[in-house]
Amino acid sequence: MIIQRPSDSRGHGPAQIDWLDSRHTFSFGGYYDPEWMGFGVLRVINEDRVAPGAGFAPHRHANMEILSYVLSGALSHRDSSGAEGVIRAGELQWMGAGHGVEHSEFNASTTEPVHFLQIWLQPDRVNAAPGYAHRPATAGEGWQLLASPDGASGSIAIRQQARLYRAGLADGQAAAFDLDDGRRYWLHVAAGAVASGDQRLLAGDAVGMVDEAGTLMLEAVADGTDVLLFELPR
Repeated sequence: MIIQRPSDSRGHGPAQIDWLDSRHTFSFGGYYDPEWMGFGVLRVINEDRVAPGAGFAPHRHANMEILSYVLSGALSHRDSSGAEGVIRAGELQWMGAGHGVEHSEFNASTTEPVHFLQIWLQPDRVNAAPGYAHRPATAGEGWQLLASPDGASGSIAIRQQARLYRAGLADGQAAAFDLDDGRRYWLHVAAGAVASGDQRLLAGDAVGMVDEAGTLMLEAVADGTDVLLFELPR
């Protein structure tokens, strides 16, 4: 089964905040759509653009795996566990909220906007200790493993039987991924554009795959293409 989620069908909000432009793949905050409550354990993909010097004041989360992937600019993080850092384009940050943690996220620049994806995964355990990790950007062709249950290949170890892969592609470059019909997959085009068969996916477009086997074939049709693939429990 193939599930289409075009970029322009996503939720948009909140309109009353002039420093934030946010697009919601799934229901979040003031955006509610019973058709889009998540995809398995994948609960949130928000594409956020935050104005210079602005950001999210301290607020609390519990029992959620929160990943932030920066597309451009720099994002500053601080939380009540003592973790803090600045993540930049191509870098991934993980915060395991565990039994509860308060954190803030601000644009680290006073002159340039920051553009990032905020991703939430339901954990496979509850009330664990809060955790934090930061994965720097790495060069290389093909799929890179960014997050996994066991921290394989330099990925961030997360508390869910899920994996997050990323492919950075120049125009004309291809990437193939062998699908397992015992898993489900969510493909999100973070930047650029790809072709898959006779379908073209632009930035912000996404496709869910359930009970699909075979090889997923992608070809970039724009320079600077950045694609995320979530492999999730069935």
